[in-house]
Amino acid sequence: MSPSSRTLSLVAALTAFSFTPALFATNGMNMEGYGPVATAMGGASIAYDNGTAGVINNPATLSLMQEAARLDLALGVLGPDITATSPTGVPADSNATAFYMPAFGYTRQAGDFVYGFAVFGQGGMGCEYEPDSWRGLGFDLINRTEVSVGRAIIPLSYRVNERLNIGGTVDFVWAGMDLQMAMSGSQFFDLVNPMAQNFGHASGSLVQGFNQMMSTLPADTGVDYAYFNFTNDNDFTGEAEGYGFAGKIGLTYEVNEQVTFGLTYHSKTDLGDLDAPGNSLAFQLNVPGMGAMAQSLSGTINVNEFEWPALLGAGFAYRPRPDWLLVADVRQIFWANAMKQFSMKFTADDAATNGPFAGSVLDAVLYQDWDDQTVIQLGAAYMVNDRFTLRGGFNYGNNPVPDRFLNCLFPAIIETHFTGGFGYQFNDRSTIDVSVTYAPEVEIVSGYGVGVSHSQLNSQIMYSYRF
Repeated sequence: MSPSSRTLSLVAALTAFSFTPALFATNGMNMEGYGPVATAMGGASIAYDNGTAGVINNPATLSLMQEAARLDLALGVLGPDITATSPTGVPADSNATAFYMPAFGYTRQAGDFVYGFAVFGQGGMGCEYEPDSWRGLGFDLINRTEVSVGRAIIPLSYRVNERLNIGGTVDFVWAGMDLQMAMSGSQFFDLVNPMAQNFGHASGSLVQGFNQMMSTLPADTGVDYAYFNFTNDNDFTGEAEGYGFAGKIGLTYEVNEQVTFGLTYHSKTDLGDLDAPGNSLAFQLNVPGMGAMAQSLSGTINVNEFEWPALLGAGFAYRPRPDWLLVADVRQIFWANAMKQFSMKFTADDAATNGPFAGSVLDAVLYQDWDDQTVIQLGAAYMVNDRFTLRGGFNYGNNPVPDRFLNCLFPAIIETHFTGGFGYQFNDRSTIDVSVTYAPEVEIVSGYGVGVSHSQLNSQIMYSYRF
């Protein structure tokens, strides 16, 4: 078998075993950087060769590669530190503190073209609070969410002339979500009461049936909790799943040997709904003289119109000397168009065990109203010698989540990242690159009066082989 055939066989095998685990919010739900070369320099990546990570950054940068072909194998470790503090000051720490993200990419030159294949984790958010914390509402309810989005990417880049490169990708996108969310009685009533609905709203035949049932019970009957529950035990795929497509286009323009500019546009995804059949919605009433009355309804949950937003970015790379590289990107992420609300539909099974709620429907919406996000990424690399390169950078993106609608299960509030790393070239073919990111703590108090603090310590490592 030829070397190129062995390489393609390896790529095919990795595709079969590469999944996207839950990732955690940095620039909104996007990672602060893709690939350790770019991440170590603040995530800036639009105007210089940063390896096969170009397929998710700016596909036109693939035409800047010097080698005939390249294979990158990467692993990221994400370390979020999240605490939710109740309105009365009781803290609950998320025990979701370490997550692992594999990725790989292969690219090859063919004349003026570069083509290839890659699998990358796009991003996500999530956390998990123990059932005996205050988030369990005193009923030992696990509160957990994991949102993950991954892409299998086919890129094509073309060298138009000695200065201009253009590129594009076709992306197969998959999304997964797990959710175990307990709502207090007051939060649930805010959804179903048309005179309230400050943080969301609920409607449908299930709400009508619930109101009718409540009218037959004593007036001081209370709701202990409502509980949305769809989850699995898989670290790499969510219980609710959806699939679709997206794409990217980009260009780079080499002004001279020192300065290169780049532009890229990433389309909004076309995923549609995430479906989770065979799950449950539960609630518990506290009825005077009768005590607690729990009801668990089996059915299907759909997360409606979950999409990843469009992105527009521009950047430049400047080499003042052969041993120095300075880079800067500005990106606009259009969260406002994709994260107006978090919408779920629960359809109860038409089964006797669901009693009077059999076949009923609940449409529930939690307001999100995210802002668009401007991300500034700055970085530098210094070649200490022919083998060793040091990198450092800075990344800032405004928090896109309004304080009022912040939910401690969706803590996408990180703003600042300090980044660093290095690259070491073993020989003409093999290189290792490492990045480390520290995101200082951000603290927000939500409209529910819940305090959320979030910091991160993340790292990536990548082995590259050149052909």
